[in-house]
Amino acid sequence: MQNSELLSAIEGLARQAGQAIMKIYNREFEITQKEDASPLTEADSAAHHLIVEGLEALGLGIPILSEEDLAAFSGTDQQGRYWLVDPLDGTKEFIKHNGEFTVNIALIEKGKPLLGVVDAPACQWAYSAIVAEGANKIIYNAEGEELERQAIQVETLLPKRWRVVGSRSHLSDSMKEWLERLQDFEILPMGSSLKLCRVAEGLADIYPRLGPTSLWDTAAAQAVVEAAGGVVVTLNGKPLDYSSPQETLNPSFLVVAKNNLSSVIN
Repeated sequence: MQNSELLSAIEGLARQAGQAIMKIYNREFEITQKEDASPLTEADSAAHHLIVEGLEALGLGIPILSEEDLAAFSGTDQQGRYWLVDPLDGTKEFIKHNGEFTVNIALIEKGKPLLGVVDAPACQWAYSAIVAEGANKIIYNAEGEELERQAIQVETLLPKRWRVVGSRSHLSDSMKEWLERLQDFEILPMGSSLKLCRVAEGLADIYPRLGPTSLWDTAAAQAVVEAAGGVVVTLNGKPLDYSSPQETLNPSFLVVAKNNLSSVIN
């Protein structure tokens, strides 16, 4: 299967998962807690099962690492490939009913995102990318029918006033200290992996993440960012890496246009 065919299949699968999520989003639903005290809804579980079944139906035999079933992951295949899935990224946003949640599906090969889809079902748009071939934003209707597809890229001009995308929660002291180097900036609040995608489509200039995230939170959106001309790097400038999936936490990182990286990193 060609990468373009595979990406099309993943777009469809992510959209199906998003539609399943929206059916639950639009009615009352139960909220439970995981062992780490993070929230879990029936939408997380429904999307997980749909995505796993869909990936297995492709017949490629690529292992699946999903946030909702870590124990089922058998490790990478002989080519260093695995699917990295967050069935519902932004569960807190889902519970708040602000629409800023996504379905994230990425294909990892030798520690790097090869392709990725980030679908935002409440917004009725998705981001889709093959790292070496470019990124697109897709607009679709309530029935899941594609209406528009447009190529996206990061904003390459060095900003006079930095548009900084970040969490809706208050800024930590470490974040305030880091932001001082930008001198002139504005904060654009956003939830889930949409923060990375805002940079990818040129609607924000930088996303600094100085707190914990997990592999499945970033991989699909990283594919979109890199395909759009941006980078997702640790604070020492190394690309965010997925070669050790048993270590599920990411280090702190920055998302920015490749040509602006030197302006914000030591």
